[in-house]
Amino acid sequence: MTPTRAVTSPQEPADQYVGTKAVDESHRFDEARLARWLSANVAGFQGPLEVRQFKGGQSNPTYQLVTPTKTYVMRRKPPGKLLPSAHAVDREFKAISALYPTGFPVAKPYALCLDEAVIGTIFYVMDMVEGRILWDLTLPGYAPAERRAIFMNKLQTLADLHNTDYVKIGLTDFGRPGNYFSRQIDRWTKQYRASETERREDVERLIAWLPGSVPPDDQITIVHGDYKLDNMVLHPTEPRVLAVLDWELATLGNPLADFTYVLMNWANGPISALPDLEAYGIPTMETYVAEYCRLTNRAGLPDLDWYFAYNAFRMVGILQGIVGRVRDGTANSPQATDRAARIPGLAQMAWRYAEKVGAR
Repeated sequence: MTPTRAVTSPQEPADQYVGTKAVDESHRFDEARLARWLSANVAGFQGPLEVRQFKGGQSNPTYQLVTPTKTYVMRRKPPGKLLPSAHAVDREFKAISALYPTGFPVAKPYALCLDEAVIGTIFYVMDMVEGRILWDLTLPGYAPAERRAIFMNKLQTLADLHNTDYVKIGLTDFGRPGNYFSRQIDRWTKQYRASETERREDVERLIAWLPGSVPPDDQITIVHGDYKLDNMVLHPTEPRVLAVLDWELATLGNPLADFTYVLMNWANGPISALPDLEAYGIPTMETYVAEYCRLTNRAGLPDLDWYFAYNAFRMVGILQGIVGRVRDGTANSPQATDRAARIPGLAQMAWRYAEKVGAR
């Protein structure tokens, strides 16, 4: 996915993911036409306009729009052949427009353009939120107390999202209620098929097994769909989320999809490699589960192995979609080709978790 980018944290990484660059040749457009549209549709906009493209991300091209008095962010659908229902920037705009008035941390939305004649695809414009983007989940360079505070505020923010009354804020039609996991399995299976570059027997077994094994959907909330540390901007000095980014996959669904996606970092992610979480300042999975349940008034969580199998399969579908876009010439990052190497390990992990809950 392609998050909006702001100031990076001091210990964060690699140049290829951070900051802005000149606009890629394949993502250029008529900047003068955009400036005229902004003048007509964004209150207070005053040029001249300078356009830069954010580095990193795989999905929706994201741009920094710089003027003498203010900086904006623009997210657009990529040009070229696209998978059905992907790159729904109009849905992103709808989500943040509904959430912003509630005080939930999102960037201020300004305007949505559905006229493809302006820059070639639809797009929206929002505020540029300044703060820290933390790319390394283990938070090197931070003290244990700082790490814990960041992790707990990230969790509080997710609980706040899941506790938001989607009916009250006008998102009743933001997704179909019920059968969320079944519909997601179908969605990512279709994306995998549309992007398939080689046949994998472990993926075929998952596609056959997952639909008949879905646990009951017990709740409907707003679901972010890609809730992770580098999809948010933190306050420059405080352990507080200022803006959750990248709402491309947001919908109405089961909140356990978001929360168990977060827990994957303990199951088989960077956190799982740390020897002593409590001493390091990162809560254990058991602590995180207990706190999420407290914040969302849950009595507890069911066995997590099915959800880990589902999340790993979903990532296979997402990454295969990127591989397919490389094949079709529409990928938005030179790192996109590296994603193919992650698919076998994720597929194998998904099947291992599936076997734990009876898959054969």
